[in-house]
Amino acid sequence: MRCHVFPGQGTQKKGMGRSLFERFPDLRRRADLVLGYPVEELCLENPERRLSDTAYAQPAIYVVNALHWSAAREDLPPADFLAGHSLGEYSALFAAGAFDFETGLTLVRRRAELMSQVSGGAMAAVVGLAEQTVHDILKRQGATGVVIANYNAPEQFVLSGSREELARIKPAFEKEEGLRGFVPVRVSGPFHAPAMAPAADRFRSLLASVEVGDLRTPVISNVTGRPFGPDAREIRDLLAEQIAKPVRWTDSIRYLRDAGVSVFTELGESKVLTSLIDRITAEQETAPEPAHEPTREPAEEPAPESVREPEAASGPDPRRYLIERIRREILQPEIGDEALGFDEDASFRQLGLNSIIYVRLARRAATVLGVPVKPDVIFQHRSCAALADHLLTRDDIPQSAPPEAPPAPVRAYRDERVTALLNDCANGTLSVERTIEAIRALA
Repeated sequence: MRCHVFPGQGTQKKGMGRSLFERFPDLRRRADLVLGYPVEELCLENPERRLSDTAYAQPAIYVVNALHWSAAREDLPPADFLAGHSLGEYSALFAAGAFDFETGLTLVRRRAELMSQVSGGAMAAVVGLAEQTVHDILKRQGATGVVIANYNAPEQFVLSGSREELARIKPAFEKEEGLRGFVPVRVSGPFHAPAMAPAADRFRSLLASVEVGDLRTPVISNVTGRPFGPDAREIRDLLAEQIAKPVRWTDSIRYLRDAGVSVFTELGESKVLTSLIDRITAEQETAPEPAHEPTREPAEEPAPESVREPEAASGPDPRRYLIERIRREILQPEIGDEALGFDEDASFRQLGLNSIIYVRLARRAATVLGVPVKPDVIFQHRSCAALADHLLTRDDIPQSAPPEAPPAPVRAYRDERVTALLNDCANGTLSVERTIEAIRALA
């Protein structure tokens, strides 16, 4: 089974949606009419650094998520479930048919305005500690008004509260063994905390006038970690509550895994959720077996590398070997690191490739594999898996990895906390800016 997930605030960046605005001009025009300003210019040029402003960032992310959803409808198999992190929940509900694009954008714009009006608070990411440890420290410190706002993954949480309280309790967290970072999150207020209750109440009034349709695909609620029910009033209530209540992302992914989801595809401009899902999945796979076996998709269903069972001792899977070579040696040099996490079943069209890129990919494939590869081969087999399946039918393509010398041991940095932070940065859990801040805080 498959689930498409949508990222939320914090994933905005200059240039987002570049490959998709021209592909879906109607969505761009409709967004401009709702917002009253050119959203493509906002996303591609970031005038006056507006993408750092919640009031602009949230609508921009919703629009770009909708562009990715439009591409996914053409390029990917349909999803069995949908989910979104915080703001991304609106993208999931739009994709499921709860409301049309314009209604969702109107809600997001008003939500962003209300949230940006709440000041005087802050948020901080805590990485490396168990949930109970975080609760214990907050209790010992008597941290008034500080709560866990995001349950992002095992040993990764976001605290929300007053700026002064977060600064006061920071030393207590930094003394805890195992902490890999206590990193300020650059937001304008204490999101997903009780301080946002007035904004949630005002937003509830707006939601009361919005018509909510039946969901074509189940959507997981951030508040409950379970699917929204069929009652439109419940959906409105949960959307209002979400502003002032925690995002239970870990519970959401655990539910989806138990429901049989094996393929998660992040639709948006980042792989942050993919990294979090990998961590949650890894924890589930090492946990004791449940009393009952959840229903799962047939074995031939391809799954992300992080979910798949280890390879048999008989040797590496030739198909897997080719898929990884396509990602690493053919796609990555042309499109960058996005290729490494690209869904093996996703169409190359999702990357916005043009005919010139297809020619270059064919030339690179020929160089890497040492055999002729025509551009139409890439064009006709427009996913990593489809291309690998085609190559497996040819007897002139190396289909297994040559013996490799064992990798040289990585010299460990003398401070294990720094090493852990650098690993979190490398896998997308922490941004470069937050990693730098965390390392400076250790000094």
